[in-house]
Amino acid sequence: MAATLLDKEQPRKSGLWRNLRDDIHCVFERDPAARHTLEILTTYPGVHALLAYRLAHRWWRGGWRYPARVLSAMARFSTGIDIHPGAQIGRRFFIDHGMGVVIGETAEIGDDCTLYHGVTLGGTSWNPGKRHPTLQDRVMVGAGAKILGPVTIGHDSQVGANAVVINDVAAGMTVVGIPGRVVLPAERRRIATHGIDLDHHLMPDPVGKAIQCLMERISQLESQAQSSGRAVQLTEKDCNNCPDSDSSLCGPNSNPAALAPLPSDEFQG
Repeated sequence: MAATLLDKEQPRKSGLWRNLRDDIHCVFERDPAARHTLEILTTYPGVHALLAYRLAHRWWRGGWRYPARVLSAMARFSTGIDIHPGAQIGRRFFIDHGMGVVIGETAEIGDDCTLYHGVTLGGTSWNPGKRHPTLQDRVMVGAGAKILGPVTIGHDSQVGANAVVINDVAAGMTVVGIPGRVVLPAERRRIATHGIDLDHHLMPDPVGKAIQCLMERISQLESQAQSSGRAVQLTEKDCNNCPDSDSSLCGPNSNPAALAPLPSDEFQG
């Protein structure tokens, strides 16, 4: 029986060809556009870059640092994916599309992780030592996301597209925004049978939600003021020339000229 993506009974360290087989199988699991093995081997830059990395990493650990860097540079030139040979990457790692992906020297990536194009696992220090992120098992990082510094992204977490993460993320959480904010716990996410979150396109907007709550609160206060027979005073001069005439956004009384002034000592909100 074929091993599943979450089979932890297999040894973490395995041969180059076994890793290649697992990397190809995980593409079928996570990319519905993949049709057959030959197509993956010949047209998927993420697989090419990962194969070059696994060979370069062996050279790096064996002390052949310069040949490893040369192979890494060649892989970057041909695939657009820059993986330092000193990085540590687990099994069944998938880079979808891949253009612009950067993985630093001290980055650590667990098993069954997925990265989309434009992702950076970067450092924030010129000092030697641990300076790049750690991704635990089954982490998904959306397109354009930047994870910077020696932070840890907990297992089963999800980083939204274009997010900038500079702090640790607990296991099973979703992070969006700049800087990254935790917005969605694991119990509200759609986890597939192989453990990968498929809702990377459904990213909550915490800033938009906060603005919506403020607008609703303002509408409630205006209604209370009008029901008590008091006019609402607008102090924002920008409303005089507001190009947005949508009453659902600005309210039915968005024209300051139609509103009578309210003495400041009469109405305290």
